[in-house]
Amino acid sequence: MRTRKLGRDGPELSLVGFGAWEAGAGGEWGDAPPDDQILEAIRTVFDIGINWIDTAEVYGKGHSEELVGRALAGHRDEVLIATKVAPRPEGTGFRPEHVHEACRKSLQRLGIAHVDIYQLHWPDGTGVPVEETWGAMGELADQGLVRAIGVSNFDRQLIERCEAVRHIDSLQQEFSMLVLHDRDLIRWCGERGIGVVTYGPLAYGLLAGAITMETAFDEGDHRADPSEGTWTALYEPSKRARSLAVVEAMRPIAERLGCTPAQLALAWNFRQAGVTSTIAGSRNPAHVRSNASAGEILLDDGTLAELEDALKLGPSF
Repeated sequence: MRTRKLGRDGPELSLVGFGAWEAGAGGEWGDAPPDDQILEAIRTVFDIGINWIDTAEVYGKGHSEELVGRALAGHRDEVLIATKVAPRPEGTGFRPEHVHEACRKSLQRLGIAHVDIYQLHWPDGTGVPVEETWGAMGELADQGLVRAIGVSNFDRQLIERCEAVRHIDSLQQEFSMLVLHDRDLIRWCGERGIGVVTYGPLAYGLLAGAITMETAFDEGDHRADPSEGTWTALYEPSKRARSLAVVEAMRPIAERLGCTPAQLALAWNFRQAGVTSTIAGSRNPAHVRSNASAGEILLDDGTLAELEDALKLGPSF
């Protein structure tokens, strides 16, 4: 699979990364498969050219990191690992001592000596100045416990405050053909040597092409009870209808290219200005292989223009 350098100073990442949120999230995405199936899905990366895996301390309350560690045992040098620390109460916290503690615990769960990309999962709401938190991230890098440091779900103002302390290697942000509100921010980061890895590129299944207006989800699945202002708001009926209109407009383009709507959505994502790589998660090994195949799709300017027209049918936020 093709690779790109993460920002100014980061590692080379495959255009598609493996997302381990679903792998450790239990019933948050419907009935959880057995761990053996999840481990098989993660280990698929060795055969298909994906060279990095994204996880976090809050995914399954550490279970995702544990699964990633088990899957990669004996293969540490073959795959880059990205993980994240979250603010309290969900995560360990953003005070400097908490950031150091979270990193040590993640390393223990993963069974590794260093993290390749370590990120702040989302902005803190408890009053800890971001400069103090970011300073602690820099300390971890100086100590060799992490290689690249980044942020996730941050806006431009917070990014600039961190940049004043130390360069940000990466931004991890939600971005898909249905969620476009950070498009300018992603482009801006790319222009400043900040690599961008995107999550939610398939809009939590909507862009995969199998979901309809009648599709229902298990109790506990995030998509079962969407509401305005949540990241699953795309499943609110009126937004779902407009989202599916985009998918229908994509189908003839995907057929012409000999790919699936999901692969087309992934190829569109990493073709956008500023994007280094996009994260696609699955607990199904076959889906992982299919997602990886998107890394070989080349979209010309004419096809991109067609897809821009399709985006006009989508929901607005």
